[in-house]
Amino acid sequence: MDNTINFKLIKPDKSLADYVYCFTLLQNLTDNNEAVVIPNGKIDLMFSKTEDNQFRISLLGLETKPKCAKQEVTNFFSVSFNPLAVEYILKLSVADILNSGKILDKNFWNLNIDDLNDFDTFCYKVSEKIHSLIPKEIDERKRKLFDLIFAANGEISIRELSEQIIWSERQINRYFNQYFGLSLKAYCNILRFQASLPHIKEGKLLPQLNFTDQSHFIKEIKKLSGVSPKELFKNENDRFLQLLVYNEQ
Repeated sequence: MDNTINFKLIKPDKSLADYVYCFTLLQNLTDNNEAVVIPNGKIDLMFSKTEDNQFRISLLGLETKPKCAKQEVTNFFSVSFNPLAVEYILKLSVADILNSGKILDKNFWNLNIDDLNDFDTFCYKVSEKIHSLIPKEIDERKRKLFDLIFAANGEISIRELSEQIIWSERQINRYFNQYFGLSLKAYCNILRFQASLPHIKEGKLLPQLNFTDQSHFIKEIKKLSGVSPKELFKNENDRFLQLLVYNEQ
């Protein structure tokens, strides 16, 4: 029996790119893998089959610290949402599930356990559902806000954002705290951390982005991954699953 971890990532159609970062598949995760999930600035909707063959749908909020992925669910399909989807696709706030999650009704989006039989079919069906939920109009300030912070890998000040999108700094932070449970600055730190991972994977253990100095770089990497850049680069036993897919993107 093959117990090799199977981790697959599929990017969405361009028409969904504002709302969906990717679709992922994870199979054969066991307690022996000691897998670690690290913050990536996304909100995950997970569809899985439990050990007693029950269908489960879970919504995971943003992460601000690493966590072990050991759980009873070892195989799942998921949708990784960009923050804009929280208000406009999911139509809720995830502030109350920062660093945690919650179980949704098993009839959510009218999917069922049979939809976990084929990943490509799952991606198509969920894409169609998301298409149907996209509103005709959204607050363009919010779309531009995320376009700017993603393009800058989080290395942009709230003052500069406020000036470019004509939205007050107080209102921007209120929006982040209301919908996501953290400040804009904290979210931007996560994006900068994520942008550092490809460099670390290549063995570049000095800061390639706008960290104050090497000490600050190491401190931020440890805060968000739990280990030093050197340990992250080694990625012993493929513990950090997100590092496995950078060569696929």
